[in-house]
Amino acid sequence: MDALSYKTVSAKKSEVKKEWLLIDAEGMVLGRLATEVANRIRGKHKPCFTPHVDCGDHVVIINADKIRLTGKKWTDKQVIRHTGYPGGQRILSPREVMAKNPCKLVETAVKGMLPKSRLGNAIFHNLHVYAGTEHKHEAQQPKTVEL
Repeated sequence: MDALSYKTVSAKKSEVKKEWLLIDAEGMVLGRLATEVANRIRGKHKPCFTPHVDCGDHVVIINADKIRLTGKKWTDKQVIRHTGYPGGQRILSPREVMAKNPCKLVETAVKGMLPKSRLGNAIFHNLHVYAGTEHKHEAQQPKTVEL
């Protein structure tokens, strides 16, 4: 048995092939959508996945204003943020967040599933969320993905 044939191969940033994916979020449940998107952004669906390298794809999500939440989450769930000042914790319901910025709810759900590190921050920039059907990434020719 040749030990050299079983070497672990780590992907390098220059070797990674990034694709552009388009996901239509109309009628999808928020949590299920967020897990799939987080895995695609991170690159876990690829055979060359390396935990310390950004080997994921760019994901464009359209119709973010038409997502679903199950149960009574529209009113009972809490979306918490902090202003950075003492006593600056702000709590909103998903319905209030959706009224202000429909894309923020999807972005928050996906960001919570990414690593809390510099790599996680860099990976998050591969996510592009739009409320309607129009997006500005037509030149990249994203492939439509059915989840």
